[in-house]
Amino acid sequence: MEYEKNSNNDTYYYQKTVGKTKSQCNRHYHNSFEIYYLKDGHCNYFIDNRSYDTQVGDIVLIPEGVIHKTNYDEKPHTRILINCSADYIPKSVLPYIPSMIYLYRNPEISKEVDLIFQKIGDEYERNDDFRDDALKCLTFELFFTLARNLAKRTAVSSGSLFIEETVKYIQKNFMTDINLLNMSQMHSVSPAHLSRTFKKETGFGFTEYVTLIRLQKAEYMLKNEPGKSICEVAYACGFNDSNYFSDKFKRTYGQTPSRFKNKIAHKA
Repeated sequence: MEYEKNSNNDTYYYQKTVGKTKSQCNRHYHNSFEIYYLKDGHCNYFIDNRSYDTQVGDIVLIPEGVIHKTNYDEKPHTRILINCSADYIPKSVLPYIPSMIYLYRNPEISKEVDLIFQKIGDEYERNDDFRDDALKCLTFELFFTLARNLAKRTAVSSGSLFIEETVKYIQKNFMTDINLLNMSQMHSVSPAHLSRTFKKETGFGFTEYVTLIRLQKAEYMLKNEPGKSICEVAYACGFNDSNYFSDKFKRTYGQTPSRFKNKIAHKA
């Protein structure tokens, strides 16, 4: 069973999934802050450059623009997903966010946190003049609770170090020629081992992830550097063929880079 509804305030999105079995989401990122709560089951979560095995009671906090992907096993799971603007994060908590991301685990406050998420879900069902303000208050309460108990947070281990280093290298050197063979030689492992481990821990194929990072950089460049042509953006982001870049961009964003760029220009 999956529950989804749009709030009157389009800066706040809430979704609860109950009893769903094996599934995975496509790699993506948001222009909003994401709050994920695993109420039951198990999920492997790839975020930025690490893989995390989440357990019941874990909270995942993902700032805007950070690539992530979920992968669930055959067992049923229940989770809550919230996407909200920065207005729903208390200003006093903002300095603590870097210490709270990405996986927040604290069994000592599990009952308190579960109750807050329950209240948020109940409030989201309402349709009156007070709902949006109430949602903001409850989300503030959630962040205050997490920040106040940050010192009691449980340390969480991530995936293989060489995969983390590979992801960081791709993010930093996306504009260069990156291939599986060179990366495997860099870490003194076989291409097959790197490919297999990369897919297992991140949920992405190696080439798929390289392309995604390049497209994300291209999206940013199209938005913020209007003086650059489509060809210049393509080559600056590691694409050696502008037609190939346009095809990949359209498949991912549903429109050509030119159309995307024109829409941004008209909004300015």
